[in-house]
Amino acid sequence: MAGGNAIRGSRVGAGPMGEDERGETAPRRQVRYYCGRGHVSAPYFALDAEVPESWDCTRCGLPASQEQENPPPMPRVEPYKSHLAYVKERRSDEDGAAILEEALAALRQRRRL
Repeated sequence: MAGGNAIRGSRVGAGPMGEDERGETAPRRQVRYYCGRGHVSAPYFALDAEVPESWDCTRCGLPASQEQENPPPMPRVEPYKSHLAYVKERRSDEDGAAILEEALAALRQRRRL
């Protein structure tokens, strides 16, 4: 059995939790944001604070706006591209064949020397 003079449910330095002791809360407003998946985020802002046009959804992380009927579109996720894929975007098959033939000719020339 634990003994001592500690008061259960409190900690050292804990004080009363009433509004009178903490002071008045700042006036604030709740703003609703809607994401493309239908989630609603409702953060509070001070009345004199500038409210952002977009907000990250607290459930899925997608961008959200204040327009429920017209939420922002989901961002496009580009798949990973290899170095070869980027090279193929810049060069045609004919260019690649010409470069390969040039490199092979240089290699054959070095072997003869």
